[in-house]
Amino acid sequence: MAYELHYWPTIQGRGEFVRLALEAAGAPYIDVARGDEAAGQGVPALMRQLKDPKAVQPPFAPPFLKDGAVVIGQTAVILHYVALEWKLVGRSEQSRTWTQQIQLTIADMVNEAHDTHHPIGIDLYYEDQKPEALRRAQAFCTTRMPKYLQWFEQIVARNPAGTRFLVGGKMSYADLSLFQLIEGLRYAFPKAAASALARTPLIVDLHDRVAEVPRVAAYLASPRRIPFNEQGLFRCYPELDLVT
Repeated sequence: MAYELHYWPTIQGRGEFVRLALEAAGAPYIDVARGDEAAGQGVPALMRQLKDPKAVQPPFAPPFLKDGAVVIGQTAVILHYVALEWKLVGRSEQSRTWTQQIQLTIADMVNEAHDTHHPIGIDLYYEDQKPEALRRAQAFCTTRMPKYLQWFEQIVARNPAGTRFLVGGKMSYADLSLFQLIEGLRYAFPKAAASALARTPLIVDLHDRVAEVPRVAAYLASPRRIPFNEQGLFRCYPELDLVT
């Protein structure tokens, strides 16, 4: 049975971290909101599931994954749920916990990147919070981005299994998510990301290695991989791309 992935159809967003994992694993899935409304899919199907008044454990927001009768929300939890079956995480509890810790730290950085253009509130337009966004971007580009990326670099450098991946000797969902994070940073903050990544060669190599995985490469070249845009998590506002 195919998974049902529920996420907004016009942006990569947080759903892209799940898509990358499912694509890399070769797991069967339906991207529900991108489907045909005539076939019972599309955004209306997503909203029906999200607003189901009979749901005992309703998801708060997309992305969420439906696996038969099981509905799982939150990107990191979805990845944790599917990873063991699809060999995207080590089998030991220690390995699974460490991978989840890295994933949650990636999620923290994603949130900080998003908040550079929406520092006051998501219900306001970027144009309504430009001064605050500039201050937030200054801190993110000059301090927070390098700090996060150097932490990931240390993890790769200290991996007892070698410097090819974050955890152990095989690609995990955390590697795929770090790839997506770097892609997003390069789109939204090309100058600042180039400066920070110049000091973290191991995770740049990891990013390039993930991109060459056959199933990942095929997905990236397909129409299923929609481009970044200014409605998603990572938005390119040149005035926020600050380098000191």
